[in-house]
Amino acid sequence: MTEIKVMLSAAYKESYLELVPRFEHASGHKISAIWDQSARIFQRIKGGESVDLVILPSEPLDALIKLGKLVARFDLMKSGVGVAVRAGARKPDISCGAALKRELQAATSVVCSLGPSGVYIVGLFQRMGIGDEMKAKTKIVQGEPAGAVVARGEAEIAFQQVGELLPVPGIDLVGPLPPDIQKVTVFAAGLHASAQQPDAAKALVKFLTARAAAAVLRQKGMEPI
Repeated sequence: MTEIKVMLSAAYKESYLELVPRFEHASGHKISAIWDQSARIFQRIKGGESVDLVILPSEPLDALIKLGKLVARFDLMKSGVGVAVRAGARKPDISCGAALKRELQAATSVVCSLGPSGVYIVGLFQRMGIGDEMKAKTKIVQGEPAGAVVARGEAEIAFQQVGELLPVPGIDLVGPLPPDIQKVTVFAAGLHASAQQPDAAKALVKFLTARAAAAVLRQKGMEPI
């Protein structure tokens, strides 16, 4: 039995956890998953840690390829940023950027993650001209979904990748950000330059990008590429 070591961010978790057992059953290989924040994954791989496959947003993954740490990129899926509120709460108007700005100014608290979606949201507040007023009422979390904070009633509005909001109990997904302010992130797999099981890792990528996997991605709030 071949063990494939994969380091990946939580944005892909729901789809990954459903697809990997199917791959293990079909291939006879075993997957060892190492979960971490995207920024920490980047630093770990840059610092010399070795696995077979890395799954990250495309920007840091491309940077690792330029550094020679990864040798190939395989696009897996894309995801937009979503908006959620506590289950049963009033749903804010997110029909356009201007409507969302009004909702944000009226809100008492919002929450986002430390990952790429959170970085984007904080930058969006700045571009909307409400960066200073939002700073005092924005909670940034790591190690748990932003939606969990809203479910506990500790913030009004959560922002995170749609696929990370969908499985959280106790919240209602309002929807994705409107097109005029949406940020779509491509998630990709990168083969490590020092992969011990490169062929098995490529077989896993082939499985994750097959037609059968596309239906799972859509079900989990992602879009296949």
